[in-house]
Amino acid sequence: MANQSNVVPSEPVVVGNKTRRWTQTFVALRHRNYQLFFAGQLVSLIGTWMQNVSQPWLAYQLTGSPFYLGIVSFASAVPVIFLSLFAGVFIDRVPKRKLLLFTQTFAMLQAFLLAADVFLGWVQPWHLILFALMLGTVNAFDAPARQSFVIEMVGKEDLPNAIGLNAAMFQMARIVGPSIAGILLALIGPAWCFFLNGFSFLAVIGGLWMMNVKPLIGAKSNVHPITQMREGLSFIRHNKVVLTLLGMVAVANVFAFGYSALMPAFAKDVLGYGPEGLGLLSASVGIGALIGALTVASLANFQHKGLLLTLGNLFFPTMVILFAWSKIFPLSMVILVGAGLGFMIQNAMTNTLVQTVVPDHLRGRVMSVYMLVFQGFFPIGSLMAGTIAQNFGVPMGAAFGGTIALLAGLVWLWRAPYIRKLA
Repeated sequence: MANQSNVVPSEPVVVGNKTRRWTQTFVALRHRNYQLFFAGQLVSLIGTWMQNVSQPWLAYQLTGSPFYLGIVSFASAVPVIFLSLFAGVFIDRVPKRKLLLFTQTFAMLQAFLLAADVFLGWVQPWHLILFALMLGTVNAFDAPARQSFVIEMVGKEDLPNAIGLNAAMFQMARIVGPSIAGILLALIGPAWCFFLNGFSFLAVIGGLWMMNVKPLIGAKSNVHPITQMREGLSFIRHNKVVLTLLGMVAVANVFAFGYSALMPAFAKDVLGYGPEGLGLLSASVGIGALIGALTVASLANFQHKGLLLTLGNLFFPTMVILFAWSKIFPLSMVILVGAGLGFMIQNAMTNTLVQTVVPDHLRGRVMSVYMLVFQGFFPIGSLMAGTIAQNFGVPMGAAFGGTIALLAGLVWLWRAPYIRKLA
């Protein structure tokens, strides 16, 4: 079983005999391995967000059904729900860099196949469900592996900052990707968005190939996987802090974040805009989340992370409720900036606190459960939001979930004061 002494992050970049001085916000970028990861992931995630916007828009064009938007989103969660616990054990047994090379290559092939399906005019609504299932299978392994891999690149000291920078990277892509997708959807259609997404994976694959990382293997291969799976679940069950943090993520993604699956319907039917409007709404969320991510990155040594998490846990669903009932496009954009800010503070703080608490040898297994509730529960919420929107209107589909999440946040404010005390 590996311990922290086996984690060898890349050496900081040196000029002459002196280490470059980085501001607190970007301190993790002193590690060469993390520089490669950051640059490659940024390019790849721009492509991913182009596909994230284009695929539901295509589904809505083909079906005109808010409910079908929820079905496609839910399909991506099915593999995550069923494979995540096994994936966590597997991630703790193998070198994470090699695993990521495999998952990123498979995701690239999925994007190219989806592009070909649309280019050739073969695409049907059920094809989108199939492609969502394929990508969900990849993400069941890829997402927790990426989360667990960060410490191998930067070490424990710079881990909180790297988590914040990862979130900032994700949100920078969320601003750029949807904006490009909105333009391309209007000019040349979704197939090119899928193709460019596939091409973008070459950046992260190249970065992974160029790294020099000593792997942290947290689980022995001669122990039965079920035993190791139970070990991870037992840790979560008996650690009330981790259990509460995972509960917060679960509620947010089942209820509050369901509004995002309805964005095409909000853009077209509620606010009266086309794909350009959808791109602007998605970019607004990204701007707010980027502000939140950079804030989290700059507060790596902040001693009141639990209090900040509590505030985000209340602010995010409040913004969702306001967005649900807005009928003015510029106002909706401003509210979505607030929603993105609240969501990022909530989730980046949760990720940081979970990774701070979890021991290294259980990291893959605990983070697989974290990603299960983060990724796997969101499509469940999307399906619920789509169902409510289909029967009671699009605004109600978002407002209902936001209200439930806000009530849950108030309960935790009352019943879980230990979360506010986390440093």
